[in-house]
This record gives sequence, C-alpha cells and structure tokens, in this order.
Amino acid sequence: MAGRKRSRDVAEGRERDAGLSRRAFLKGAGSVAAGGALIQEVAAEAASPSRTIDGATTIEFTLNGAKTEVEVEPRTTLLSALRSHLAIPHTAAKEVCDQGSCGACTVLLDDEPVCACMTLAVLVHGRAVRTVEGLAVNGELTPVQRAIAAEDGTMCGFCTPGFVMSMTACVERNPAASAQELREACRGNLCRCGTYPHLFRAAERVSRELTEEIR
Repeated sequence: MAGRKRSRDVAEGRERDAGLSRRAFLKGAGSVAAGGALIQEVAAEAASPSRTIDGATTIEFTLNGAKTEVEVEPRTTLLSALRSHLAIPHTAAKEVCDQGSCGACTVLLDDEPVCACMTLAVLVHGRAVRTVEGLAVNGELTPVQRAIAAEDGTMCGFCTPGFVMSMTACVERNPAASAQELREACRGNLCRCGTYPHLFRAAERVSRELTEEIR
C-alpha cells in the first residue's frame, strides 16, 4: 500500500511539474509573440517616410531686451532669422562654416553661448537671445569690446562678434575670470586671419581691468 501511494504521489508531482512547465511555456510564447509584433511595428515606423511640418510659424522671443515676433519655417536657423527675417536685420553674427565649427555666429541664448547656425529658430520661442548689437549701452562699449579694439584684435572682422560673445558669457558668469579662462571660453571660436595673439592680449586686458574693478 505504501509503495502504491508513493508511486501515485510521484506521478501527481510529475503532472504538476508538467503543468507548470506548460504554463510557463505558453506565457513565454505569448511574450515572444508580443515582442515580435512590437519589433515589426517599430521596423515599419522606421521604414516609413519621415514626418514633416509644412508652413511657416510665428515665434516670440526677447532679442537684446526687446520683445520680438517673427514668422519662420520650421527649418529656419536662428542665424537666418536674425540676418534675413527681422524688420531690422541683425547681421553681426556671421555665416561662415554653417556647421557649428567656427563660432563666427555665436550668440547668447538665455546667457549661454550657442552657434546660431546650428540652432533652429523655433527653439528660441519664449527665450532670450543676445547679439553683439545689444551689448553697448548708450554707445558705450563693454570691457570686452574695448579690450579687443585696444589690442587690435580684428582683421577681416568676421570672427570678431563670436569672440566678443564668448568672452562676454565668460565674464558674466565669473567677473573675476582669469585670462586663461577667457581663452578657454573661446575654444570654439576660430580666426581665419590668425589674430590669436591680439585676441589673447585682449583677454588678458579684460581680466586685468575687471580684477581691478572688483578690488
């Protein structure tokens, strides 16, 4: 009797194990099927044509402290909007490389330097943009502008606005910035005329003058 009972218990245990295995298998198979469907959906989405937004849109932002409204296409860059879409064009930011590698189009977006040629205009909606045109107050140049002029830091002038804006962002973050910090702030700015010695002397002058003012 005891032997038959043990055999029956073993058989029932095997059935339970088999049942669990079947349930686990069916559950796993369902997950695989769902995963396969998801993969197919993602693949179909990737293979479909890219979605585009047609037509112009109106953006509002603050430009050098003034509320500005301009109509642009979604593909329009901030550089193009500044130079070609405003009632009064702001042409200090220059279009040189058009790929964000030279820094000639540097402007400040919410006080941070960005390449306007790589920034879509629609992304500045509701934000603050500053260009070289908005730095001088009542005709008085900023310390950065004065230093670059005093050290003859311009040649063709295409790169100058970018250097000015990069240095400006640096001294606004840290009024006691060292000459080395100012040089590092301009690491994304290129001068095709090779006027770096003059620009670096300007950085030293800015650092010296601001340090004296703080004292």
